[in-house]
Amino acid sequence: MSEAVTYGQYLKIDELLDLQKPRDVVEHDEMLFIVIHQVYELWFKVLLHEIDYCCRLLADGDASRALHTLKRVLTIMKVLVAQLDILETMTPTEFLTFRERLESASGFQSDQFRAFEFVLGRKARASVERFAEGSRARAGLEARWAAPSLWDFMLRYLAGEGFAVPEAQLARDVTQPIEPSAEVQEVLIGIYRDDPRNAELCERLVDLDEGVQEWRYRHVKMVERTIGMKHGTGGSGGSKYLRTTLNSPAFPDLWEIRSQL
Repeated sequence: MSEAVTYGQYLKIDELLDLQKPRDVVEHDEMLFIVIHQVYELWFKVLLHEIDYCCRLLADGDASRALHTLKRVLTIMKVLVAQLDILETMTPTEFLTFRERLESASGFQSDQFRAFEFVLGRKARASVERFAEGSRARAGLEARWAAPSLWDFMLRYLAGEGFAVPEAQLARDVTQPIEPSAEVQEVLIGIYRDDPRNAELCERLVDLDEGVQEWRYRHVKMVERTIGMKHGTGGSGGSKYLRTTLNSPAFPDLWEIRSQL
């Protein structure tokens, strides 16, 4: 009879706790910095897992379970925002005690966050080419670059529900940015007026879009609070770059119709 699996074995606790390697054991706050960012990467992994599942559910026409999955994604987004409160307990002088040891390391290099942007339709070829050919990160981003976004799955779901989604939208080049469409907006207005179930699904996408924008804003303020307008590590533009990512919705049609309803 095999030995019962323990909590530590199942979760690989020994390996997990061995992953935090401060570059200077003297600096107290470096441990917090490492753990927070490792936790972010784990949540990014779960977000991708859940959104991929949501896309499959939409492809199957299962709106109820897709809605439930989006609610889980939204709850995770709230956790991502809340974690910034923990990072903000670290003062600028505390961060400076170990910042130089980050060298070229930067959150700008998070391939999972880029993958999250890609699945929401915000794709940039430069984000793919930033990673070495043959690497795990490059392979994952190449696949997501060529794959439909969550919005593409939503439009295909609506077409399957009998709505007159333009064929040009259903067959669009998924590597290109999502652009507003007057025809799609007309479909969405009809849904909001006459189809409460699918209108709720649309609203959860709006919640997700707003949640991402909230996270971006809080991230900008956290960076400014910690390093001001300095350049970020790894040569990134710091707050100046991050501000360019604000107020850019993933699902523009869902915002455009607000003034038309």
